[in-house]
Amino acid sequence: MSKRIGILTSGGDCAGLNAAIRAVVLRATGHGWTVLGIRNGTAGLMERPPQAMELGFEVTETAVMRQGGTILGTTNKGDPFAFPMPNGSKIDRSGEVIEGFRALELDALIGIGGDGSFAILRRLAEQGGIKLVGIPKTIDNDLDMTEASIGFTTAVEVATAALDNLQPTAASHSRVMVLEVMGRDAGHIALSTGIAGGADIVLIPEIPYRLASIKAKIEAVKARGRNFALVVVAEAVRTAEGEAENVAYASGQVRYGGIGHYFADQITRLTGAETRVTQLGHVQRGGTPAARDRLLATAFGVKAVDLIAEGKFDRMVALWNREIIDVPLGEAIRHPHVVDPMGPLVRTARGLGICLGD
Repeated sequence: MSKRIGILTSGGDCAGLNAAIRAVVLRATGHGWTVLGIRNGTAGLMERPPQAMELGFEVTETAVMRQGGTILGTTNKGDPFAFPMPNGSKIDRSGEVIEGFRALELDALIGIGGDGSFAILRRLAEQGGIKLVGIPKTIDNDLDMTEASIGFTTAVEVATAALDNLQPTAASHSRVMVLEVMGRDAGHIALSTGIAGGADIVLIPEIPYRLASIKAKIEAVKARGRNFALVVVAEAVRTAEGEAENVAYASGQVRYGGIGHYFADQITRLTGAETRVTQLGHVQRGGTPAARDRLLATAFGVKAVDLIAEGKFDRMVALWNREIIDVPLGEAIRHPHVVDPMGPLVRTARGLGICLGD
């Protein structure tokens, strides 16, 4: 039976989204189904008429999977259940989203998102009787019940390349280089980057730190005759007083940013070392997707269509024990997947002598 499938990307962008979209289109058209790409996440379904386009063979060209970002556009603001209005009030526009879905005469919806997006999409699906399948994407890799999400590998590659580039400058000028990376609630990027890039100190929100331990590590590196040190810190790490370092924008949004400068100042104060800070920010989201992200996204896209063919909904595709499986969507977003302080990568870091601040 012919089907009409909708697909949207929601939340922050990352590398590999277009590879997932391409795979969905290829697999679905193999069934003789039609795929509609919804523009700008749920915001596209609020428009009248709903903003969507039929995805044909132009999307299946190999060049598409090499592109960063998302060809459909996305949004990480405007919760339809509490949509902000110009006068400062918030209204429930969820009914408009559901009406938009029905206007497109869709049989099912594939949402590519993270925990926040999935929570909203799942609520919409329950309210509107929408048959939903989720594909996990987040550079933070903090979705539960999957070993990896789309975008994480590329973000680590970008951050590791930055650390590689900082090392010669650090050695040339006898400096401590502090690299601040993304990680809203989890330190996966920081930990993986620190190990891959040969950092001396890695600070993540899951492991409490002591400034005295950081000072001791810097001094130990110097005592061994090395004239530089490399520090990686996740943006969600707090100050010694327990405060988050945030930046307030004119739009009213408040986001993480600045913890790298805090630690640079502390290191200089405690050790006298000259420090410099690099804050990668959104550089980690863009660029050409790494091969692993393309592979993962492609496998996820194929599996998502297969779930629709099998009539399995309210599920999220996942990577587990080298297999592409599906898990209950509600369980996948129940708890964030954070770094295990006793896990294998933490043990690896400690085995290498990397200071984790404790």
